[in-house]
Amino acid sequence: MFNPIKYEGTLGEQYSYLIRDLYELCNQETNTIANLSNAVALLNFFLEDINWVGFYILEKETDNLVLAPFQGLPACVRIKVGNGVCGTSASLKKTLNIENVHNFEGHIACDGKSNSEIVIPIFKDEKLFGVLDIDSPIFNRFSKEEETYLEAFVKQLETHI
Repeated sequence: MFNPIKYEGTLGEQYSYLIRDLYELCNQETNTIANLSNAVALLNFFLEDINWVGFYILEKETDNLVLAPFQGLPACVRIKVGNGVCGTSASLKKTLNIENVHNFEGHIACDGKSNSEIVIPIFKDEKLFGVLDIDSPIFNRFSKEEETYLEAFVKQLETHI
C-alpha cells in the first residue's frame, strides 16, 4: 500500500520525493488511465494553492484534447488543439506558464476562480500524447523553478504511459 510522506526540505528536495513517489506508484502498473489517475491524485495531495489539476489526452482523429483523470470541479470535456491555454500548449508542444489567465487571449474559463495556469505537454514515442493542466486561484502561482520540477514530473510520467 502506498503511504506518502510529508514533503519537507527545499522545493527541489520536495519534488525529488514527489517524483520518487510517482515512480513507486506507476512502476508495476501498465494501465495508462490508472497511472494518470494516481499521478493526478499525487499532485493534488502535494500542491498547495491550486483549484484544479488534471490531464487532457489528444484524440488524433478530431484534433481535440479530451478530458482525462482530474481532481477539481467539472471541466471542459473537449478542447480543440490551438484553443485556450491547453490547446495552445499542445499546438506549440511547449510548457505555458500563465501568470494571469485573464490576460491570455482565448482563455477557456472552466472555473471562474482560476487566475493562473500551467500546462505541460506530455509525449509518448516522441509524439504529443496530451497535457497536464494545473489551475490556481493565486495570480503568478507557478515559479520558473517549480515549472522545471513539474516538467521533470511529467518526464517521469511519460515512462509509464
